[in-house]
Amino acid sequence: MRTLAPWGGELRREMERFFDRFAEPVLEPFATMTAGAWAPMLDVTETKDAMIVTAELPGVDAKEIGIELTGDLLTLKGEKEKRTEEKEERYHRVERTYGAFLRSVRLPMAVDGSKITATFKNGVLMVTLPKTPAAKGTTIPVKTE
Repeated sequence: MRTLAPWGGELRREMERFFDRFAEPVLEPFATMTAGAWAPMLDVTETKDAMIVTAELPGVDAKEIGIELTGDLLTLKGEKEKRTEEKEERYHRVERTYGAFLRSVRLPMAVDGSKITATFKNGVLMVTLPKTPAAKGTTIPVKTE
């Protein structure tokens, strides 16, 4: 019969592995930075030929959106203006956010900056960043003999 040792053997190794994970640096492939009054929610997806960044920007005018690519850092910036009317209103709840935003995402691979496209429809911005030929990789066929 095996004796139960609460801090020995297999349990001890599992606990050491668990706590070792806290000491390791966490490197996110899509590290993001935010600044401003609010930050849009992003999706970053990858296809065979491109990286696609989709951002929710409800209430933002397309003319107020700026997109910049510096190295591997894509930055979205702009402003959502608060529309004010001269009415006698009493607010019971205010949850919508207004003001400037700045959101940057580090891309995990090289993209072709000259072929980037951006579309804005129904409050959703979609930025398509085609991969460079080197980032697409090469498939090497295996020959049988």
